[in-house]
Amino acid sequence: MPNGAGMTDDIDQLLIAALMEDSRRSLKALAQISGLSSPSVAERLRRLEERGVLKGYTVEIDPKCFGYQLQAIVRIRPLPGQLQNVERQIQAIAEFTECDKVTGDDCFIARLHVRSMEQLDTLLDRLNSYAETNTAIVKKTPVKRRLPPMA
Repeated sequence: MPNGAGMTDDIDQLLIAALMEDSRRSLKALAQISGLSSPSVAERLRRLEERGVLKGYTVEIDPKCFGYQLQAIVRIRPLPGQLQNVERQIQAIAEFTECDKVTGDDCFIARLHVRSMEQLDTLLDRLNSYAETNTAIVKKTPVKRRLPPMA
């Protein structure tokens, strides 16, 4: 069980939800949302960070602004004896923005951003001697990355 699991109260959860919505919220804004003073909010955030509940604050970008017009989900099944080579290849290809090692026939499920179908083919060709791939182009994301229920 993670360090901070099960040790948050309603105010902590309210602060976390507010930060998930906008990680740039000021202590003053978080204080208004929670009904606490700014120093109390700062102390709660410090404790959440120390316990590993809050692991960082981040910026979300739109890959399309950088020319990445396509997003794909790639299921990757390494050929016998190629698991480590596949993992190294995935890590070396910067267009893979996320990858999970999973159970089942496919050892990896990865998210990939590319500028064109040609680029997708070129990148997947780098895996061909190590793995079989199955690719699905993302049309829409009805559920963006979000927290599971905290209670």
